[in-house]
Amino acid sequence: MVVLSQPALNQLSHIKTCKPTNLVSEIPVIDLSDPQAKTLIVKACEEFGFFKVVNHGVPLEFMTKLETEALTFFKLPQSEKDRAGPPDPFGYGSKRIGTNGDVGWIEYLLLNTNPDVISPKSLSIFQENPVIFRSAVNNYISAVKNLCFELLELMADGLGIQPRNVLSKLLRDEKSDSCFRLNHYPPCPELQALSGRNLIGFGEHTDPQMISVLRSNNTSGLQICLKDGTWVSVPPDYTSFFINVGDSLQVMTNGRFRSVKHRVMADTMKSRVSMIYFGGPPLNEKIAPLPSLMRKEEESLYKEFTWCEYKKAVYKSRLSDYRLGPFEKCGGQ
Repeated sequence: MVVLSQPALNQLSHIKTCKPTNLVSEIPVIDLSDPQAKTLIVKACEEFGFFKVVNHGVPLEFMTKLETEALTFFKLPQSEKDRAGPPDPFGYGSKRIGTNGDVGWIEYLLLNTNPDVISPKSLSIFQENPVIFRSAVNNYISAVKNLCFELLELMADGLGIQPRNVLSKLLRDEKSDSCFRLNHYPPCPELQALSGRNLIGFGEHTDPQMISVLRSNNTSGLQICLKDGTWVSVPPDYTSFFINVGDSLQVMTNGRFRSVKHRVMADTMKSRVSMIYFGGPPLNEKIAPLPSLMRKEEESLYKEFTWCEYKKAVYKSRLSDYRLGPFEKCGGQ
């Protein structure tokens, strides 16, 4: 558990809070062994921008091993963890999210996934057993990448577009701008007493990349925003993966898929660990609706832009900003 001084506690007690929500049972669950998986995935992306994947083929051992290694790091004294940060852009970060004033009850490691070799700097963040950590990270990322490719190809199949690797090839590209994040939300009963309400671990936002693949331990906290603006809590499941549609994929489907707004609430008693693979295209890749997906006489809702241009715009924004607004042809929301 992270121990903070009273001034720090007082400062964090003013972090944006929200009313609790109920668990929702209607979140789509996609069984990858189901012959109808491609159709169900498209429906989930259109209605929710979010779904859970079971029978995914990623060994549970890979998930639990990496979680153990991550917790080994996060349990280190703060002074030792600070030696691995701040992220530039990769490394250790705590509380501060981005460069524009967003904060949360979180600490994290941000790692590069391209190439699939953890850098010497990244290895140094685990002073003990760096080889074991490297192996755990690489095994996990390799398996999750394959899952991500399969999901994107099923999306293409479900949308009826060719070739079926039209989406997955952007992440298979050796210049793919993907990354991997390990988040730790330590329990903090002191802050619960101060604020009297649930504390934001990670504020509301959409993911700017194409797709996000998330796995967490068996602790609640993740919430998504439905189309009507209602926030609902996602029941935890440490054996499954949760998939987010990102802004770039929303644009590539000309708004047919929905980039889901989500957030994480901190737990006062339990530690939450999440692992997220963010699948991003190469920096110079042009992001625009896919011609093969556009219906006759359908107009693009978005201006064409590169992933690099959008990424820079995102970094200049706040978490809760509607980032696609400036890139819409008819203005923002």
